[in-house]
Amino acid sequence: MITANIAEVKAHLSEYLSALDKGETVTICRRNVPVAEIRPIAQPRREPRPIGLGPREEGYELPESFWEPLPDELLKAFNGETPDFNLDSKE
Repeated sequence: MITANIAEVKAHLSEYLSALDKGETVTICRRNVPVAEIRPIAQPRREPRPIGLGPREEGYELPESFWEPLPDELLKAFNGETPDFNLDSKE
């Protein structure tokens, strides 16, 4: 983390922006008292997020049924509707 007073940041703004590009955080002070913090903005992913948590080398694959539509009762539950489940049955 980099700490600098306002005058220093104003005089060397491009240098501090370069540090931000490298992932640094800059704390800006007024008379050596912190008043603001500048952080780099998280960049969007450039590749799709992988499915599953395991390493790709393990050959983790999803079954074809994963891509099939959900049953109507489950879709209703996800949409906040009351599903047609019979909770009173003693089966």
